[in-house]
Amino acid sequence: MTDTRLTPEGRLAASTEMSPKQVVEKTELLDFIPPKTRVYVTDLGNASEDMIVSAAKTLTDRSFTPVPHMAARRYPSLDAFQQRITRLTQEAGVTDVLAIAGEADKAGPLTSSVALLETGLFDKLGIKTIAVAGHPEGAPDIKPDVIKSFLMRKHELALESDARFLLVTQFGFDPAGVNIWLDEIAGWGNKFPVHIGVAGPAKMTTLLKFAAFAGVENSLKFIKKRGGSVVSMLSGYDPDTMVEPLETRLAARPHSQLAQIHVYPFGGVQKTAEWLTQRGSWSFRSDTSSSLDVQEIAQ
Repeated sequence: MTDTRLTPEGRLAASTEMSPKQVVEKTELLDFIPPKTRVYVTDLGNASEDMIVSAAKTLTDRSFTPVPHMAARRYPSLDAFQQRITRLTQEAGVTDVLAIAGEADKAGPLTSSVALLETGLFDKLGIKTIAVAGHPEGAPDIKPDVIKSFLMRKHELALESDARFLLVTQFGFDPAGVNIWLDEIAGWGNKFPVHIGVAGPAKMTTLLKFAAFAGVENSLKFIKKRGGSVVSMLSGYDPDTMVEPLETRLAARPHSQLAQIHVYPFGGVQKTAEWLTQRGSWSFRSDTSSSLDVQEIAQ
């Protein structure tokens, strides 16, 4: 990897995400995001397939790169999963996806992102870039050794795939902990480029809610320690306290697998986009240097 991961302003490049409803019904928000940006399309189980496909098509038509969430447990059958990918690729021009386990009241036969990858349908239906999830602080109800085995199984599957792979993480607030985790997964043999999840600017009270929901326990303690008074709890969170130490790491260790940031817009899409514009983290280049293909993994 090279310093092409940085924007011309010397900042880590960024992606962000929107709900299908936001993309379809609030298209004016896209005016704050530069074309070619990777925009993840969430799937929280509250949007129809038609809306998800429409959102992805809107992003494609506006010259963004849509990255729809593919939540394994939400598909009632393998056929339903195949139908979703087929519609996204053929109707919306999707080439990139995020494969996750997801949540569902009644899980279908596909219970993990590994199960999605093992179907071979991403390759068969023309997906070129596959993001998989990373958990710097672990994951609720999943043992560390299971997380490790799943990540390395994804490496094995990447060797069999024509797609490029990358790791995009849950958000957090402890850059020192993230740096330790980056070293840890490198020790496992992880070679996927890593896009570190960052919470966008938001009130501390908002972040507390999302951190509790996501099970980000260590970061939740970090926020609570900082928010010791009503005044500080209502004040805004500055994401640069998370991002700048990561940029320092990249400057000191240019061969790190740290490739990009992924910003969760908890304080609003517009507010997040304006912050990224101000700091120079929007990238106008091709994103291929932030993912890894099968030949690179094999080296």
